[in-house]
Amino acid sequence: MKTEEHITGNHPAGQRTAIDGTGRRRDLIAAAAGVLLVTVAVFVGRRIEDTDGTLFVDWPPLLASWDPHLGPGTPAALAVAAAVVAHGPPLADRLPWRGLLATAWAASLAWIVSLAMIDGWDRGIAERLNTKHEYLRAVARFDDIGAALRGFNDHILVGPPGNWPTHVAGHPPGATLTFVVLDRIGLGGGAWAGVWCIVLGSSMTIAALVTVRALSEERLARRAAPFLVLAPMAVWTGTSADGYFAAVAAWSIALLALAATRSTRLPATAALASGLLYGLTCYLSYGLTLIAVPLLAVLVLPRTARPLLPFLLGALVVPLAFTVAGYNWWEAYHLLVTRYYQGAGGIRPYSYWIWANLACATLVSGLATLAGLRRASAGAPAALHALRTHTTTPRRRLALLTLTALLALLVADLSGMSKAETERIWQPFVLWLLPSTALLPPHARRGWLSAQAALPLLVNHLLRTGW
Repeated sequence: MKTEEHITGNHPAGQRTAIDGTGRRRDLIAAAAGVLLVTVAVFVGRRIEDTDGTLFVDWPPLLASWDPHLGPGTPAALAVAAAVVAHGPPLADRLPWRGLLATAWAASLAWIVSLAMIDGWDRGIAERLNTKHEYLRAVARFDDIGAALRGFNDHILVGPPGNWPTHVAGHPPGATLTFVVLDRIGLGGGAWAGVWCIVLGSSMTIAALVTVRALSEERLARRAAPFLVLAPMAVWTGTSADGYFAAVAAWSIALLALAATRSTRLPATAALASGLLYGLTCYLSYGLTLIAVPLLAVLVLPRTARPLLPFLLGALVVPLAFTVAGYNWWEAYHLLVTRYYQGAGGIRPYSYWIWANLACATLVSGLATLAGLRRASAGAPAALHALRTHTTTPRRRLALLTLTALLALLVADLSGMSKAETERIWQPFVLWLLPSTALLPPHARRGWLSAQAALPLLVNHLLRTGW
């Protein structure tokens, strides 16, 4: 079956040319479908916004405005992209594993910073988290942290005096407390907040590589490495706190993968730490409870429940601490839903965003990822059968990991609580779509890498992104 062959790569040499040719055509069709989806979302969204003004974005489906420009980061961004396209694949194949992790982190950090610096230091990094809707505007109100947590829910809804800024109200207090702690240790202000989010956010590349190696194989992790470095979502990783959230969630998944496959000397400790980070993830963003979906896959793929008890014990720590401090997560979530519909969320049309969000996901993940997901989806039935019959392979496990992340993303989309701005909100899910690029033919890597790099370069030079 061609579906089986696309996932496993186990086809006779005489059939390789014909099958790869069909695969290339289908990959290009998947990429073309993504381009078409984005194009339709732009034109339909522009018409809706011009006619009704109900989308609340200037350049739908992104929160951005048309503004072609160059900036201080332009030469560096072009240089990083060219270097990774030219040298990334061979370096990923031959570097020692730890050297690859360090190089990938450094390259990812350089990519994120250079893209952010296209808009300059102030607008690109230092002031992004210090606007009227952001977390830093509420730091001064946490002088008494205990009192702020006990009264947190009283200020979520629009109307009562002193309601929180949009992002503070829209997230559990763990997000704001991060910047309160930074301020308390002398790292206050937008510049330090930006650096924190960028450095932590870039580390999710390492987490993804560690996970793919543990659950699949090192060869596929190496193939995915350049694509993870040149992730289009880097545009928003460097300009929002969601990159930080994505990194916390990613390390939770990575540590559980190490525990589940016993790829570490202390699997129970890794599972406990994974649970601790998952608990923190849930108190950084309500929607990231859906990270439970890929976490479940991490246990299902190696068919083990051994890490479950220490994971659950760790996952209780942060919720218990916040509950004891007087913050009620469930009450806050229901109040948030009310506030969401008090604002733009109650006006933005579900009928547009239910599919336009997927156009955002295309822009954030890139055309190579669409081609990789096409291959993963084509082999999903065979991969599921192999999992049931204990005949699974590394490529099949990688395909299923990426598809579970896609499932979590689709659930978030259907919820209606992510209408617009998903280019930043969905980073924790998009990260796990990117490794599907390892399923692309090795000889085509540079072409797909070029397409990946071109997309964020065009976005950041043609648009002024809102994040």
